[in-house]
Amino acid sequence: MKHIPKVGFVSLGCPKALVDSEQIITQLRAEGYEISPDYDGADLVVVNTCGFIDTAVEESLDAIGEALAENGKVIVTGCLGAKGDIVQKTHPSVLAVTGPHAAKEVMAAVHEHLPPEHDPYTSLIPPEGIKLTPQHYAYLKISEGCNHRCSFCIIPSLRGDLVSRPIGEVMQEAENLVNAGVRELLVISQDTSAYGVDIKYRTGFWGGRPVKTRMTDLANALAELGVWVRLHYVYPYPHVDEVVPLMAEGALLPYLDIPFQHASPKILKAMKRPGNIDGTLARIRRWREICPELALRSTFIVGFPGETEDDFEQLLEFLDEAQLDRVGAFPYSDVAGAEANALPDQVPEEVKMERLERFMDLQTEISVAKLRRHIGRTMEVLIDESDGEQAVGRSYADAPEIDGNIYLEDAPGLEAGDLILARIVESGEHDLWAEPTVE
Repeated sequence: MKHIPKVGFVSLGCPKALVDSEQIITQLRAEGYEISPDYDGADLVVVNTCGFIDTAVEESLDAIGEALAENGKVIVTGCLGAKGDIVQKTHPSVLAVTGPHAAKEVMAAVHEHLPPEHDPYTSLIPPEGIKLTPQHYAYLKISEGCNHRCSFCIIPSLRGDLVSRPIGEVMQEAENLVNAGVRELLVISQDTSAYGVDIKYRTGFWGGRPVKTRMTDLANALAELGVWVRLHYVYPYPHVDEVVPLMAEGALLPYLDIPFQHASPKILKAMKRPGNIDGTLARIRRWREICPELALRSTFIVGFPGETEDDFEQLLEFLDEAQLDRVGAFPYSDVAGAEANALPDQVPEEVKMERLERFMDLQTEISVAKLRRHIGRTMEVLIDESDGEQAVGRSYADAPEIDGNIYLEDAPGLEAGDLILARIVESGEHDLWAEPTVE
């Protein structure tokens, strides 16, 4: 029997990187390569890295080192590859290094070090490609890069300026995913609200009809597919107001992931972020008037250079007034190449951590109160895991892996991907407990 070349794959980082991994694996399978689940069975290993913050860099370098120790033949791709020669200096024996969104370059390196053995039977792949997520949900990346120049971020230097995918291509991928059994599409990019700006909202075609390359038009088209559609990385541009009525109508999940980052006008200016917090709070109130069920998630940075106690108190006041449903927070850390590294008045580490604790204590109080209101309510639950007796799922307010879960402790016969109705019986700090309703 002839040897079928096998490639091991390690995927790190954010959902955008995960989509890059899916595209590479899809191409590998299309060319007849097999994907090995372990180092021993692989002829070489591809490591898709993250390079955004120091801890991610360390994790990526450790993963490369482990792959080299266990296998010996390693190709590196992803954001860490765009940060100069850090990979080559740390691990000089890697076979090749590329940056993010570089499927062609990765495949060229694979071809060089592990030539393909084409087989028309093993190279057949499904129309939706190879996915690393569970079968019932998938990330749908609509653009690459970013036009913002936030002082703490190096994404534009890693991934370039905004490049929107053709809307017909995006919709065809979405349709293929739904036809393959996906029940939830998670729309991602660096800036979902800016979709189409770079090509002046050019008109594309899907199903023989014209559709503009624009977030609202994309949302309307995705709503026709009859599955959960969740919007991530949405900057609060004015046209975001147009999608909230769609959520109120049930066309989209009433969920917005908006990276506010801070609330002090002074700190937002230093971050090079929009700073009209009063206007933001007013818009949040209007959105909730239109769609009372709306769940808002956001991320924040505490301890940014120059942040005083007064700045931090403004952030806490915003958090208390905004009453966000899901929140993540991080202490500021220098990122090599970011402008913020040179800003004066760096905040001591112990102050950062003390503020982070206070911030999360307040958000936990908010979360506990908001989740308690769900007790007695019947909600749709998408099942993520089940052992045949107990199950774990999510509601419209919970994105996978970053938000809360709904636990069903007496739920025989359920399978991942089932969409059921369940009555909430208990709440915690971030999670809910429920029992399936009897039809």
